Amino acid sequence: MRSLLVLATVLFPACFNITDPGPGELNLPTGPGKRVLFIGNSLTYANDLPAFLSAISVAAGDTAYETRMVAFPDYALEDHWNEGTALRVLRATHWDVVAMQQGPSSLPENQTFLRDWAVKFAPEIRAAGAEPALYMVWPSLARSADFPGVHTSYFNAAQAVSGLFLPAGDAWLRAWARDPTIPLYGPDNFHPSPYGTFLAALVIYEKLSGKSVVGMPAPAGFTIPADLLQTLQEAAHEAVSNEG
Repeated sequence: MRSLLVLATVLFPACFNITDPGPGELNLPTGPGKRVLFIGNSLTYANDLPAFLSAISVAAGDTAYETRMVAFPDYALEDHWNEGTALRVLRATHWDVVAMQQGPSSLPENQTFLRDWAVKFAPEIRAAGAEPALYMVWPSLARSADFPGVHTSYFNAAQAVSGLFLPAGDAWLRAWARDPTIPLYGPDNFHPSPYGTFLAALVIYEKLSGKSVVGMPAPAGFTIPADLLQTLQEAAHEAVSNEG
């Protein structure tokens, strides 16, 4: 069985060390922190977004978030449903939040697929004690005009399941409005750089915790210039505060 953390294909390693489960290990949460499960693809596992979220929670002074992911290359929610690992993990223990993600899903037919499969997953998520969430990603650089469509797709899917909307893609735009030179894309101009993943994690942390990320320290071991840290924090806060 494929590992829950597909680290063999991680594109841009995070700047701090995380202990990862081996192939086939379920490695369910056991601690007292908020339990967050990610269901997605390489836009989640590049740089290990769940690890960033957990590290941010510690930096903020919280009990460490217990994060896990089921993330395979090029997977949509329909693929996860049919493959079965996500359902097995959902049914194995209690979760607080389950964040779902697929590709940008900006085209009308892809918006429909995202919404319909989020709706199908929602009862399973709630049966695990969790709130469903839609993790808004971003288009490739070549399709940057699709940002509004990505927002619409993920926002509408979140509305359809009465869940949380996690506007990471919106935060990218707000960061670039402050400084268009910030390298949020990685070398392929689609997957995130570590800064792009960190910004997404800031958005998710603020949304889940209800705490502003502005002024928080950087996670231990993650090196970032002070002015860039402030810019990304402000962009994340603004995106969460103006998510509609």
